[in-house]
Amino acid sequence: MKRINNLYASIISIENLQLADEMARKGKLMQYGVILHDKNREQNILKLHEMLLNKTYTTSTYTTFKIYEPKERIIYRLPYFPDRITHHAVMNILEPIFVSTFTNDTYSCIKGKGIHAALRGVKAALKDTTGTTYCLKLDIKKFYPSVDHEVLKQILRRKFKDTDLLWLLDEIIDSTEGLPIGNYLSQYFANFYLTYFDHWLKETLRVKYYFRYADDIVILSDNKPYLHELLAKIREYLDVQLKLTVKHNYQIFPVQARGIDFVGYVFFHTHIMLRKSIKQNFCKMIARNKNKQSIASYNGWAKHCNSKHLLKKILHEKI
Repeated sequence: MKRINNLYASIISIENLQLADEMARKGKLMQYGVILHDKNREQNILKLHEMLLNKTYTTSTYTTFKIYEPKERIIYRLPYFPDRITHHAVMNILEPIFVSTFTNDTYSCIKGKGIHAALRGVKAALKDTTGTTYCLKLDIKKFYPSVDHEVLKQILRRKFKDTDLLWLLDEIIDSTEGLPIGNYLSQYFANFYLTYFDHWLKETLRVKYYFRYADDIVILSDNKPYLHELLAKIREYLDVQLKLTVKHNYQIFPVQARGIDFVGYVFFHTHIMLRKSIKQNFCKMIARNKNKQSIASYNGWAKHCNSKHLLKKILHEKI
């Protein structure tokens, strides 16, 4: 594999930092950090350029808060200046390179490859009824907090040889344990951490029906013993190569008996349903406010599955 060099100058250029500033502020114009930055916007960009040029940049102190939906997680937050601008400056240059390494079966935090792209992929696979009789469903135990920094750095060095870039990426990686949920760069680091695992499954093991959304994995086959054997190989690879652990609640089951709970939907060969928790949240939203604008996102979920009767029941209107 050809390793890429000479990227750092493009990342820290004044033009790219200005573009990063524009990208980072989208939808956040009233945030305190943006308002504060705008008081000295040009000077801050020049200062950031000098910090990156002289390698005096260090990641600021994180603030954290908890969210409880869909599960309890700690979210990390950095100041707008200089950190969020820096992360966007990095991704302006590295995003197409990262994305070019991902397999077609990788979803989550990739333009055009979100939840509904994953839905279309699983739906298309299930047209092969005999080839998708059984499902192996698994995820990784505490994935983001468990990402090993030294392993991630070595994976990055398989793709990049720009020492200045690697200095900056190392500095960001080592700013806290694991990968901090909430960091703009973390979502790409997470996908890249698993990308060679994806290629191993697809190209070495020749797994035909494989889907990964973040660390949620679905594999379909016509052979249940094969899926048990594959699970053992996956466990070994994740443990040895990536220092990760498969969560104990993995499942191998007949698709038609229970459906595949994945990316907010439950998939069968004949139809697709909304996940129970999303239906419940939809009902709660309707109970609080029947304004159509307030429930648009739930309608967006519903229109991609077999939900005609569900919508009639919830909305009490003729669809």
